[in-house]
Amino acid sequence: MEKNSIKVLVTGSKGQLGSEIKAISPLYPTLSFIFTDIEELNITDPKAVDDYIKTTQPNFVVNCAAYTAVDKSEEDAQAATLLNSVAPGIIANACKANGCKMIHVSTDYVFDGETNQPYSELSPVNPTSQYGKTKLKGEENAISSGVCMIIRTSWLYSSFGLNFVKTIIRHAKVKPELRVVFDQVGCPTYARDLASAILTIISKGNELFKTEIFHYSNEGVCSWYDFACEIVNFTNLDCRILLIETKDYPLPAKRPPYSVFNKSKIRNLYGLSIPHWRKSLGHCIEIMSKEGLT
Repeated sequence: MEKNSIKVLVTGSKGQLGSEIKAISPLYPTLSFIFTDIEELNITDPKAVDDYIKTTQPNFVVNCAAYTAVDKSEEDAQAATLLNSVAPGIIANACKANGCKMIHVSTDYVFDGETNQPYSELSPVNPTSQYGKTKLKGEENAISSGVCMIIRTSWLYSSFGLNFVKTIIRHAKVKPELRVVFDQVGCPTYARDLASAILTIISKGNELFKTEIFHYSNEGVCSWYDFACEIVNFTNLDCRILLIETKDYPLPAKRPPYSVFNKSKIRNLYGLSIPHWRKSLGHCIEIMSKEGLT
């Protein structure tokens, strides 16, 4: 490890975002990394978390761990609460006790989506699902420590893990047509772009680090239908995408019909160049193609 390097502890490192941070970590030579998942660190155990942070002494902790099964959260609110609400507070308190900073990743589901104006960090929250409610409580528990930055994101996908892009590709390979909702609008986020934004922020050190809420997604706006059409186009699959309304595809958890973020705060403060979602989708599918995943 370099003498002046910044040590970064990543939780949930086997998920989409954690895997992308690991994949691009060699591009950040001033940072050194400790990657953990449930096998190395139980983030719901306060003593284990405090001991681990005390022993490893990171400068920053990036919490990528979450209970992300949106519909299962409706019936298993206890598990979602433990991972999404309680654990962020545990990590943040351990960070505060051991003199390090934290970045916690949250979601567009803290909003009800009943608007047509991009959400800023000051927009009123009103989650309508158990998942959204547990994530909002996690934000509150983490930021109250005074050492945590919250980054909300939306429609996350990656070449790693399970996500909408992989689901569409899998079904489009074997089905002549797919029905996808067109009345839910937002912006996809390529997890590699979010990973890059997080490591850029950390690279700037404590001086620019703000214990505030930020919004990050790729640029542009689309519906799930538009997104599915582009996925099929990029992969040259012979599948028709048919549009349907949300009411025709009922799910246990209510989705925000509008999930567009205003990203000017994070863009301006950290000088980020945020790619358009189509460009990033192309990059992701290119990587997936090289790895035999399309």
